Amino acid sequence: MTLADGPDTERRVLQALKDARLRLEADERARHEPIAVLGLGCRFPGGADSPAAFWELLRAGRDGHGELPRDRWDPPAPYDPDPDAPGAIYVRHGHFLADVAGFDPQLFGISPREARVMDPQHRLLLEVTHEAIEHAGLDPRALAAAPTGVFVGITANDYARVIAPGPGLGAVDSYFIRGNHLNAAAGRIAHVLDLHGPALAVDTACSSSLVALHLACRALRAGDCRQALVGGVSLVLAPEILVALCKSRMLARDGRCKTFDATADGFGVGEGCGVVLLKRHSDALADGDRILALVRATTVNNDGATSGFTVPSGPAQAALLRRALHDARLGPGDIDHVEVHGTGTALGDPIELQALGEVFQAERPHPLLLGSVKTNLGHLAACAGLAGVIKTVLALQHRAWPRHLHFSRPNPQVAWDRLPLAVAQDPQPWSDRAAPRRAGVSSFGASGTNAHAILEEAPPDPRAASTLPRPLDPAAVRPRSARPAPDDSTLPRPLDPAAVRPRSAR
Repeated sequence: MTLADGPDTERRVLQALKDARLRLEADERARHEPIAVLGLGCRFPGGADSPAAFWELLRAGRDGHGELPRDRWDPPAPYDPDPDAPGAIYVRHGHFLADVAGFDPQLFGISPREARVMDPQHRLLLEVTHEAIEHAGLDPRALAAAPTGVFVGITANDYARVIAPGPGLGAVDSYFIRGNHLNAAAGRIAHVLDLHGPALAVDTACSSSLVALHLACRALRAGDCRQALVGGVSLVLAPEILVALCKSRMLARDGRCKTFDATADGFGVGEGCGVVLLKRHSDALADGDRILALVRATTVNNDGATSGFTVPSGPAQAALLRRALHDARLGPGDIDHVEVHGTGTALGDPIELQALGEVFQAERPHPLLLGSVKTNLGHLAACAGLAGVIKTVLALQHRAWPRHLHFSRPNPQVAWDRLPLAVAQDPQPWSDRAAPRRAGVSSFGASGTNAHAILEEAPPDPRAASTLPRPLDPAAVRPRSARPAPDDSTLPRPLDPAAVRPRSAR
């Protein structure tokens, strides 16, 4: 380098270093950018078939407990209080949807014949996805304009056995595969809405839908899609799973999850479907979207080798929580509440509480408040994690934490006096504080895959002071369908209760 070109070279080097630093900062921001929740859809027990109805159930401290539907399958599994009785179940109650057969196939361009062979879980996902998009104030047909991903947590496909029982294969037709394989649950949504982002089904047992949320957030930050639909669904359409759970003595005899209570004796079966619409925070702001909440971080790990295949690992759960806090760039004192996995089992509850206490012991000005939506809805299996996410989004919006049900006497196996934890025995107002309100959501899979998400209240809407007229509830505006209603005479009506029935017009 000569004296003549020295200053110019130095300027180029400094500019290159500055550009590299800016790129690194931009990459770091992208890796940690919050993900905006724009819309919610749900179909949960107890008549919670919309976000508003779900919040009312939570606010009122109700559950969706009821008798096992008598017409769900034929013949019904016999009842026997002896858990060792072959082929029998020792439960008569749980949390079930009132209608698993209703569906408007022509709304989605599906023929009644094909709809009959579709797993009702797939039908339910289509409807609730449609509702989540409308809840965001968007036209479902508009999602095709930008790459949109579909991530669905789903585990069971009971319906394949329902429509093709026994050794005969005569009931199997050309629609069987696309109507019952798990991958079709996500692919069908992408097909109907003409979406071109990633579309995949996730099966990690009970943590499936929260893992789906994790994958969606990763795909959004990586630019694989500009917006994402995340769903979870679980229906009990055949008796085998109930029989197997009874043989494992995993079900509570009264059908209720009594999480953290001394009387906890297993979980209650639940059914449901939930869907959320997501977008990167910066894109949501640029598009003028209404933001319900932010996902600050998600993380996933596995228990590894424990004392048994379905035995949870406290150290793995603690590591999961720490990683989520690290990725969110937060400390233990920044989290107000945790929506726990909390199935209500003698083995799982103490392990989860100990892991929470270990991680949140430090930096806490007040106890960490816990709750479990399973006490309201039962255990929704593949949909459980997303049910917790939707509950938490609603709690952030309403600035209140709902009551945790069926908790009167703390589990004596837990050293409550040494843990910085408290169970929300009454509804709790979520008071203002200097920092944003935040909560964690946990979901653990029976096969060892754990997931945790950290949610944060939405930032103030800069349009709040706008003079533009706004409806009281933005979600009340619903696009009206102009498609013809299904002709009842063309819909098959076999004896099978899960057959397609036209749902009443919206």
